[in-house]
Amino acid sequence: MPHPTSGPSPARSTILVVEDDPSIRTLLTSALSAAGYAVAAAVTGQEAMFEAGSRRPDLIVLDVMLPDIDGFALTRELRAQGVYTPVLFLTARTEVEDRIIGLSSGGDDYVTKPFHVQEVLLRIRAILRRAAAPASVAPARPPLRYADLTLDEDAHTVQRAGSPLKLSPTEFRLLACLMARAERVLEKREILQEVWQYDFAGDTRIVDTYIKNLRRKIDHTPPAMIHTVRGVGYCLRLPDDDAGTAVP
Repeated sequence: MPHPTSGPSPARSTILVVEDDPSIRTLLTSALSAAGYAVAAAVTGQEAMFEAGSRRPDLIVLDVMLPDIDGFALTRELRAQGVYTPVLFLTARTEVEDRIIGLSSGGDDYVTKPFHVQEVLLRIRAILRRAAAPASVAPARPPLRYADLTLDEDAHTVQRAGSPLKLSPTEFRLLACLMARAERVLEKREILQEVWQYDFAGDTRIVDTYIKNLRRKIDHTPPAMIHTVRGVGYCLRLPDDDAGTAVP
């Protein structure tokens, strides 16, 4: 089975597949094993908690509808226990609000059923590549600043008007992408490539979902700074009457 060759070596990565449908579980475990990953499997949330704690997988592929607990609640429980293993949700839910709930719970990406195995492999590669990036040695980076927003990539902190904001790793990368190109309109596919590190003729709604969630945190304090440019993408800027307060 062909698969992308860039990113972390599959042989060094363990994937935990949490799926109660035996046919989907077999499909995923077989495809991941063929791609070179070490694979563990669980059927229930309770099994997933045990496997996540004992095996310490590099990534969890998690079905949302489990027999004992939904995947969103399971992810929140993992995060509450200090387990920050990246999570890729698999679900038949397609509503925007469901995606927001899932990604807000601490998930890293979202694939809807039915899915193509190659897309799942691609997204797993992208998530593992992002997770491995902080380990690389890089010179200290100055904080990004725009108006009353400050984002420190090295300390992984965000403040607005001096108040700290709690962002998920993906929300953090999305805000960094917008701040690094403040006042420039970014196309959705450009954001997808920069933040999720894949570009293909796929669904860009994950960008819309994360923007909506990020707005709830960033634009909770006025003025609103994340703007939609219809038919194009998004832009971080102050409203025209506040533009004079922007910090270069």
